[in-house]
Amino acid sequence: MRVLRGVGRYLAGTLLVAALIVAGVVIRIVQTAHVDQRGHADAIVVLGAAQYNGRPSDVFAARLDHAAALYRAGVASHILTIGGGQTGDRVTEGEAGQVYLAEAGIPPSALVAVGTGNDTLVSLRAADALLTRRGWTSVVLVTDPWHAERSRLIARDLGLAVQVSSVSTGPAATAGVEGRYVQRETLGTLFYLLTGGSSGAGSAVL
Repeated sequence: MRVLRGVGRYLAGTLLVAALIVAGVVIRIVQTAHVDQRGHADAIVVLGAAQYNGRPSDVFAARLDHAAALYRAGVASHILTIGGGQTGDRVTEGEAGQVYLAEAGIPPSALVAVGTGNDTLVSLRAADALLTRRGWTSVVLVTDPWHAERSRLIARDLGLAVQVSSVSTGPAATAGVEGRYVQRETLGTLFYLLTGGSSGAGSAVL
């Protein structure tokens, strides 16, 4: 009986610790979702999202419009659009974002497409390789509010000086989506913290 009580206490303690860790991750996701940092940086990095034959989805367009506003405000002199393509795509998310911003009036010389990766981790690793080659070490990440914490965590682990500026318009910023997004990002963040890898459960370079 004493052994059973000891096991019960151990299990209860383990569950309590796990619950506190999960709660801490949720709190960080929600806190970071409301952060809008606009200090000067070497580059603005736009996390990719779905595109259709070169036309950014509404989610992606909201991110690109936000990045353009940051560029015009003088936050950085370059914008990286990142994200790979799906099977059969004519262009990558990075390329679609680059074209969209050029058509919006951003100088082509300020735009760099990194068309690698179908999830946040792989895309940011590819972006980091380019940033390193150019000697750029500070970035402002542009993505959806609930995706910002995991993106910031990964970028910091890559050694970048990171700020985040999430979108305030578009499908990912509308009322009523918080619960679903936070749940997915909690799973993705926990998986990353535990393994250092991509779970596929989060807002996939979505």
